[in-house]
Amino acid sequence: MSERVRRAVCPGSYDPVTHGHLDVVARAAALYDEVVVAVLHNPAKQGTFTVEERLAFVESAVADAGMSDQVRVLSFADTLLVDVCRDVGADVVVKGFRSGTDVAYELPMALMNRHLSGVETVFLPGEPSLEHVSSSLVKEVVRYGGDVSGLVPDEVRDALVTRLRGDH
Repeated sequence: MSERVRRAVCPGSYDPVTHGHLDVVARAAALYDEVVVAVLHNPAKQGTFTVEERLAFVESAVADAGMSDQVRVLSFADTLLVDVCRDVGADVVVKGFRSGTDVAYELPMALMNRHLSGVETVFLPGEPSLEHVSSSLVKEVVRYGGDVSGLVPDEVRDALVTRLRGDH
């Protein structure tokens, strides 16, 4: 008799992936048999990176961290998170948070997901040394000439500089 695989989904836009994201994915991987990093995108919104680029960055970072055996990276569009969970066979969503503001934003969604399908959400506090890191802030810092080394994978940093400051 085989045990059921405990699978979690770590959703986000990952535009771009940061070390904060990777910290949460690694800690989720320590708690669950498999983690699905769900790169969610809204086709109506223009991201900094294409979905394909985001997938490649996350896959590369997961491989560099030695998590490829336990972490899958997939993309989804125009769907509810609970449907993503159903499609991949996950009963749990794992979300990282940096502050009470993040919890206030995420809690109503977590409650709606549970209401819709019974999917639970587990909140993991972010690594304190990365509390200030968000994708939007990283992009802003790069746009205005700042250095985000140590906050994102090196290839992401280089791609951000090219994309956001390439004309300078």
